[in-house]
Amino acid sequence: MNPNSTIKENYKGLVASENDLSQESMSFKICIANTAQLREEVFRIRYQVYCEELGYEPLSKFPEQLERDAYDPRSVHCLLKHKSSGTYVGCVRLVLSDPHNREARFPFENVCREHLIDFNTMPRTHFGEISRLAVIPRFRNWPREDQTSADLIRQGEQNQKYLQQSLFPFVALNLYITSISLLVKHQLNFGFCLMEAKLARHLRRIGITSRPLGQAVDFNGKRAPFVLKTSEIVHNFSQKPELNHLFELIKHSL
Repeated sequence: MNPNSTIKENYKGLVASENDLSQESMSFKICIANTAQLREEVFRIRYQVYCEELGYEPLSKFPEQLERDAYDPRSVHCLLKHKSSGTYVGCVRLVLSDPHNREARFPFENVCREHLIDFNTMPRTHFGEISRLAVIPRFRNWPREDQTSADLIRQGEQNQKYLQQSLFPFVALNLYITSISLLVKHQLNFGFCLMEAKLARHLRRIGITSRPLGQAVDFNGKRAPFVLKTSEIVHNFSQKPELNHLFELIKHSL
């Protein structure tokens, strides 16, 4: 299962109420990976998901089992931690403009050479790129902590369907909202994201609106560059109390 295509179309099933979000958010903690040790946790998750599971990168390229690339030094990395188990369950990064080279490309530009942004009119310092969002496999069906193993077995397929529709999207939702919080934190007007059109539609349903910048390309599936306007998304969140509550929690924790 691709972690970047898991938000369901049924918004009500994703986040039913502010109280539900409050209870779920207490199980997790988001943090900036601002030490070498924490960044290794990020790279380890990425290796597990993008290399071992999805096969996007060859295993032989990363003998230390830490997936990295040339954009990591100019990125802000975040980790999502499951409090009770102490497990780091997911990560996301925001690639910033290069402070030493104003013409340095963002990652999506290496895949999509033709796009609608004119960086001569609006400098790259106004932008960041959201990428490398990943959730480890066993937390995509993370059960509620008040359910026992026997409960899960008895509930069978019905419970499994509920978990897939509700709980894993909540884990991913934390990371998507974290990426918007990073745009706000770094006072960036816009964010880029290379993603499937289907994911863009799903994100729109929860207020993360975007607009296509170019044609879809074949890059681990059909993906296109999209641009997100930070102020527009913050406004959208403000119209959804349950999401805005989570957004405020995450924003103040970074």
